[in-house]
Amino acid sequence: MTASREAYDAAQSAAVVIDRSDRVRLVFTGPQARLTLNGLLTNDVAPLVSGHGHYAAALTNKGKVIADVRLFAREADFLVDTSAAAGPGLLAMLKKYVNPRLAQFSDASGEIGTIGVFGPQAAEAIASLCSIDASVLAELPQYSHLQSTFGAVPCTIARVPDLGVTGFDLFIPGTAAAAFIAAQRAGRATWLDAETADTLRIEAGRPLWGTDMDENTLAQEAALDRADVGAISFDKGCYTGQETVARVHFRGHVNRVLRGLRCTTMPQSGARVGFGDNAEAGTVCSTSESPQHGAIALAYVRREIETGAVVTVRWDDHETPATVSPLPFD
Repeated sequence: MTASREAYDAAQSAAVVIDRSDRVRLVFTGPQARLTLNGLLTNDVAPLVSGHGHYAAALTNKGKVIADVRLFAREADFLVDTSAAAGPGLLAMLKKYVNPRLAQFSDASGEIGTIGVFGPQAAEAIASLCSIDASVLAELPQYSHLQSTFGAVPCTIARVPDLGVTGFDLFIPGTAAAAFIAAQRAGRATWLDAETADTLRIEAGRPLWGTDMDENTLAQEAALDRADVGAISFDKGCYTGQETVARVHFRGHVNRVLRGLRCTTMPQSGARVGFGDNAEAGTVCSTSESPQHGAIALAYVRREIETGAVVTVRWDDHETPATVSPLPFD
């Protein structure tokens, strides 16, 4: 996967726009919606007030990742979204565990679109089309959000760190999404293709469900507890999978963890990572050719392999040396 130089540069110096409506959007209501979500997610939902949000994960009973989600507390409900790949598993979990007498959820994916605007001029690009000052957007903490309008169309604008640059997601009725994108492209923003967006995600060290983590991955293996990710609260009460998460955090460790690799040649996803006498010291997941960093990858490597170590990545009849890098890539 290779990034577009034009889109990549615009994301670093100006503004880009991308349609993210393939994500699954759920709306939670009911007298116990907050309590229900707090018992299902790794982050602390209890203290959230309207206008604030979290990144979190839904886990199996054994602490493995069913889905990573973004949660936004609104006046009358909670908006929860996840990637398209993680959606079916999350919905299955919710249908199993959510008591409809206490909380209800509906799939609003067909009614609400998600448009991302990223880059250092993202706030100005949004403010040029919506009834909001750029300075107000620029001061929003991550996952905080506010209400605005695009013309006469109401929308929710949320600050998000997904691509490692200043970014906002606009939740807008699907019927208005195309018009917003067209207006952005006619004005300040460059179109962000999926390949370049994925490069930015990899640079930011953000795992993608289905590629970098799944229901066989422990939350801490995927580095969801990393300080800049912040998907896990170790102070909140009980939630599904907490026993395993707490045991790893307070009394143990995982044997592998998601790290970055700087490669000489871009490897294939699934390539094996070798270190010393151990030919099975890790596995490559996401890969990209970054305009700034060259061939990079996200990979699971043995925890004892230190940052800066040189490993060998092998796939088919190929191999390349790679240097273990902390995440995000700098």
